[in-house]
Amino acid sequence: MVHTPPSAPRFASQIEEERGQCRLDVDTIYRVSEILSRSLDYRQTMRDVLAALADAGLGRGLIIVIDAESGDLMVNAVHGFDASAFTPVRYQSGEGVLGMVFEAGETIIVDAPGRDPRFLNRLGIYDSTLPFIAAPIAAGERQLGVLGVQPDVAGAGILAECARFVEMIANLIGQSVRLALKVDEEKKSLAEERDSLRRTVRGRYGFDNIVGRSAAMRRIFDQVRLVAKWNTTVLIRGETGTGKELIANAIHYNSPRARAPYVRLNCATLPESLLESELFGHEKGSFTGAVGARKGRFESADGGSLFLDEIGEISPAFQAKLLRVLQEGEFERVGGNRTLKVDVRVIAATHRDLEAAVDAGDFREDLYYRLNVMPILLPALRERSEDIPDLARHLIVRIGEQQGRALTLQESAVRRLTQYSWPGNVRELENCLERAAVMSENGVIDAELIRLDRFRQAVSPGGRSSQHSAPSVAEPPPSERHESYDAGEPSERDRVIAALEQAGWVQAKAARLLGMTPRQIAYRIQTLAIEVKQF
Repeated sequence: MVHTPPSAPRFASQIEEERGQCRLDVDTIYRVSEILSRSLDYRQTMRDVLAALADAGLGRGLIIVIDAESGDLMVNAVHGFDASAFTPVRYQSGEGVLGMVFEAGETIIVDAPGRDPRFLNRLGIYDSTLPFIAAPIAAGERQLGVLGVQPDVAGAGILAECARFVEMIANLIGQSVRLALKVDEEKKSLAEERDSLRRTVRGRYGFDNIVGRSAAMRRIFDQVRLVAKWNTTVLIRGETGTGKELIANAIHYNSPRARAPYVRLNCATLPESLLESELFGHEKGSFTGAVGARKGRFESADGGSLFLDEIGEISPAFQAKLLRVLQEGEFERVGGNRTLKVDVRVIAATHRDLEAAVDAGDFREDLYYRLNVMPILLPALRERSEDIPDLARHLIVRIGEQQGRALTLQESAVRRLTQYSWPGNVRELENCLERAAVMSENGVIDAELIRLDRFRQAVSPGGRSSQHSAPSVAEPPPSERHESYDAGEPSERDRVIAALEQAGWVQAKAARLLGMTPRQIAYRIQTLAIEVKQF
């Protein structure tokens, strides 16, 4: 219903002249509908609609839309002056002409805004001598906002006709506003869900998920915090089961790339032919079964991080291809000739002794130096036995969550766990605890339920099985170690220092005592933070 003040009689010729000045026709409606259907930018669409109305003789327009959170009416689009020149304003339902239209759901015509106290004109853009028309924007029974315009002429004879036209435009706008508000609500919901997932991921892969209070682990945490800030390539080294992937996760999720993709690949699980396609992608028809083009892991990780586990297992032929990507950030898909460029932070991990592999010719020296920019050496579990109680309790809580019950680890069980050397490191510890949990009917785990591998328990005092364990990344094979350093020293750092002391701090001589190459002992001196004495 249109509220309009009575007007004086007008001559037909004068009304027709005013109607000509206010060009309200089907072409304008068509233009508005075309604008509403072609753009995905909601606010720009509203501005374009107001511009189309201005061309039809309805200048100085605005659109206000309800704010879902506060319930206030916010100015969404304006035409007739520089939109950047005003401070955003809001109206409450029932406040001013615009608030009254929203509250009542009916069109209002103000013949002389300058003499009507209801007209607030907070934007200061309207002519006080020209009439003002405001129509409700609705979708079904739901009021969504108000469309307000001011005709360019003051003729009262066509105000009712203009008002009906404004109502038609408001009805067209209504569905677009409804969809835009729904999209905003869904975006907000998705953003909240995304933020919640990010907090969960940060908690799962952050430092809090890595248990360790020993001096060795504190050094690792310090290194991770420092390197996470930069795009430096990281090489994580350590025996199998020491938690290399956890450290890689912590580096990514505490870096500036945390919001970007994080892609992981175990290089040992794929043959060379598939590894190239997996990392670099392939073009359609490049090999049998390539029915379409496919992105590789490097493309998927563009802008983020790529974790390459077991990097020491790749063949020398593939090492050359990987080296180019690390140096130049460029590669071609399998079967393609187009060079692709990516921005990827590489985090690699290996349990192999890469120095020995380089000396043996199994690993390219240039790739070794490209990967070994920031080495992080993870200590074996036997070298940080003080962390075993905390690790065991942390793991038993996680196992309890998987089994859907509360598990209790008694002190007798903890004491037995700390007396074992754990050649399989944290992974072996977790398997042992899960086995004990399965065998516990009441959820209480005591020393009797801790079943250790008796065959592997026969380890040397240095911590490794004398016959059946592979050498650690920071420890030469037992057959190559000097007899006086195969036993009696509690850690690798102490063994290296003892050898250096006996050799008078001559690194080449100490390397021979330990069965190492000069390159290997130099690497251990660096990673174990040993201060070299000068004589």
